[in-house]
Amino acid sequence: MGYNINGAEHEADEQGFLLEPMFDDEAVRVIAQAENIELTDAHWEVVNYLRDEYREHGHTPTFRNMLKGMTEIRPEVDSKYLYDLFPVGPAKQGPKVAGLPQPLGKGGY
Repeated sequence: MGYNINGAEHEADEQGFLLEPMFDDEAVRVIAQAENIELTDAHWEVVNYLRDEYREHGHTPTFRNMLKGMTEIRPEVDSKYLYDLFPVGPAKQGPKVAGLPQPLGKGGY
């Protein structure tokens, strides 16, 4: 499995996660379309948060840490808010759409 992003094929694992992180916004658009997600500003806010966390820590946060981090950015964020954006699971589907490799263990650190 893989994604065609900007005319180049990028490898993904059997669950659709890129094997190498890709920070190109076109990657987000292509993967979101494959996940049947219509991107909004709220999605981009989470994507940018996850990318920043990945750059800083080398992996993505668990759902609990993701929720805590997002409430620091936008106080009204709660579990429902994140699941409305990424219904398969924010700590799994969020990083996938962000163009990041599959989270460690049960969703990251």
